[in-house]
Amino acid sequence: MEKITSFTIDHLKLQPGIYVSRIDYVEGHPVTTFDLRMTSPNEEPVMNTAEMHTIEHLAATFLRNHAEFGRKTIYFGPMGCRTGFYLLLAGELSSADIVPLMKEMYTFIAGFEGEVPGAHPKDCGNYLDMNPPMAKYLAKKYLSEVLENITEDRLIYPQ
Repeated sequence: MEKITSFTIDHLKLQPGIYVSRIDYVEGHPVTTFDLRMTSPNEEPVMNTAEMHTIEHLAATFLRNHAEFGRKTIYFGPMGCRTGFYLLLAGELSSADIVPLMKEMYTFIAGFEGEVPGAHPKDCGNYLDMNPPMAKYLAKKYLSEVLENITEDRLIYPQ
């Protein structure tokens, strides 16, 4: 079998950032898949499921309710390797196009107070696996170390 695109990226060079993983066309309409890499693969510890689950709930809620991107949001979810998330948006977009959105979203997560949306047994299949304090910590870390002063090398996959 042929390797899928995400397995052809050199994960030894990959650093936290926002990357266009691929652009697909569904019945002629572009869909951009973003790689929101929050930790350095094979260098830093991966994120635990509880904080990833919390980030997923908060980010999906934020995105679906966003005035501009709510209707363009197709999917937000964790990577199996637990080093980041995938975001699928309708349209042909670049990483730079969504930097303001990601700053806004991670600021929302970092400052979130209250009950995590959908963290109830009737709403979620694993509602107890949440860690809001760690999710907030990771969101603040990604904001300060990556998003606030993002550089070109964190917007395009390494060669």
